[in-house]
Amino acid sequence: MSFAPFDWIDAEARRRAAAGLVRTLRPRDAEPELLDLASNDYLGLTRHPEVTAAAAAAAHRWGAGATGSRLVTGSTALHAELERELAAFCGFDAALVLSSGYAANLAALTALSGRGSLIVSDAGNHASIVDGCRLSRAATAVVPHADPEAVAKAFGAHDGRALAVTDSVFSVDGDAAPLPALAGICRSANAALLVDDAHGLGVLGDGGRGALAAAGLAGGDGVVATLTLSKSLGSQGGAVLGPARVIDHLVNTARTFIFDTGLAPASVGGALGALGVLRREPERAARAREVAIALYTRLTAAGLEAVRPDAAVVSVRAPSADAAVRWAADCRTAGMAVGCFRPPSVPDGISRLRLTARADLTEEQIANAVATIVATAPRQADAEVS
Repeated sequence: MSFAPFDWIDAEARRRAAAGLVRTLRPRDAEPELLDLASNDYLGLTRHPEVTAAAAAAAHRWGAGATGSRLVTGSTALHAELERELAAFCGFDAALVLSSGYAANLAALTALSGRGSLIVSDAGNHASIVDGCRLSRAATAVVPHADPEAVAKAFGAHDGRALAVTDSVFSVDGDAAPLPALAGICRSANAALLVDDAHGLGVLGDGGRGALAAAGLAGGDGVVATLTLSKSLGSQGGAVLGPARVIDHLVNTARTFIFDTGLAPASVGGALGALGVLRREPERAARAREVAIALYTRLTAAGLEAVRPDAAVVSVRAPSADAAVRWAADCRTAGMAVGCFRPPSVPDGISRLRLTARADLTEEQIANAVATIVATAPRQADAEVS
């Protein structure tokens, strides 16, 4: 008798192929061959000589890996330095560094909620927030995108511990959350506000201090932020920032911190190096926003449908998932890498090209990028066929 427990995978693969949703890994070379509008390197710091030198120096001094959980052997003086620098830069009491931004969101959501509590989550939130809500064992109310009134209504139906969670800048369309309104609603409901500032740090606020600093909310008693070191800071890892008692609570209860190996020293050193560059060159934040507006303005002037960016993400609508895949492939053939977002990555089911507005893009590169996207855009006839 044959035993084939994974035959169902073949049916799933056929279903994905029919829907135009097949994803493949595409290893890249060390030296970039394409104009990069696909990565999250908003400030152009991943290859900055100070950042790479800081990462190399940390690896030479502390080793290739952290060697264990931070509560055992994996916490170094370098980790503590980064936590102090992040908290000071972003305007919070304390910070806790984890192995990824994904782990940071899971840590904050599971440790700050639990059975009997309520999480109110924006429908456009990142997958890491969705997964954190699922793991929290709290009741979760998913409310319409960027709708403070819906958040207030959800709180009104609950008696007990509660928090609202939102991206500061949404990764699909690049629009910003209404943070001041959400903060006011949370105060009225005696609820906490948790903000994932992955796409705000380094781009928004004075000198790139983030969306919460820009909104005047950084350091508030009921405010907690998560962020990633892999975007504007050009490294890898994540962090939770908030009141000191919140950070102490996470150290003692957050499973993705307690049971995970600490962030590698090279990543810690690289993030510290990038933070130093950003402190010295705060104009990089404004430049990233300027490039985003330039891309949006020129693409929409050419007749394409794009969402006006609030930070450095520029979203350009595609007529279908298949058309988006072909569009991205045609851009690559023309010498430019762009992001391609399709279901299930997009909660509204609308496929898009996602462009990264980097602070180090030149005017010539911006013009070439726009020309390439316009020249390869799907024709309406192609969209109707797909």
